[in-house]
Amino acid sequence: MARPAGRDRAAGFTLIELMIGVVVAAILLAVAVPSFESTINGSRLAAASNELLASLQTARMEAIRYNHRTAVCLSRNAQDAAPTCAPANATDATGWVTFVDANSDGTFQAAPDTLLRQSTVPPKVRVLPSANVPNRVRVTYNADGFARNLAGSAMLSARIDVCLPTKRPLQNVGRIEFGHGSRLEIERANTNGACATPANP
Repeated sequence: MARPAGRDRAAGFTLIELMIGVVVAAILLAVAVPSFESTINGSRLAAASNELLASLQTARMEAIRYNHRTAVCLSRNAQDAAPTCAPANATDATGWVTFVDANSDGTFQAAPDTLLRQSTVPPKVRVLPSANVPNRVRVTYNADGFARNLAGSAMLSARIDVCLPTKRPLQNVGRIEFGHGSRLEIERANTNGACATPANP
């Protein structure tokens, strides 16, 4: 019997066309995933380092406003109802707390201190202060708005790195530096995927 005129073969993909599609998709995925990972990690670093900068600026302003010492200290439980400062030289802090240090003891206590801000960092992000940061966990501002060293004899000259141990992005550190007159500067740095205690300025 003759085939009806105008009847076309059913549309579809051949095996070769399907294989080409899979290869193209795999190539696109291989290109897109590292870029996407770099973007996500970069956003995490930027958010954490900007939050630390904002906390330090808050502490400085509130020290002047309250005419009293304020502090930002690293913490292992920053989001708890009763957060505590991490012990000296801790390298596993998951955040920090900002507070008015009413009794000037350098640690946060619900009374008589006033909690100003609680901050945490995304998973795997590390916060590493340089050696000049008092006990490597705390920055204290006096009522004049200046941060000083542990002895209180000189202006604080130090760095705090907010670091993610990855090469995606290449600039895996958000570095906050305390300059002249307790001026704060922030920059991105490339430490080749490593997270280590930064040197003092």
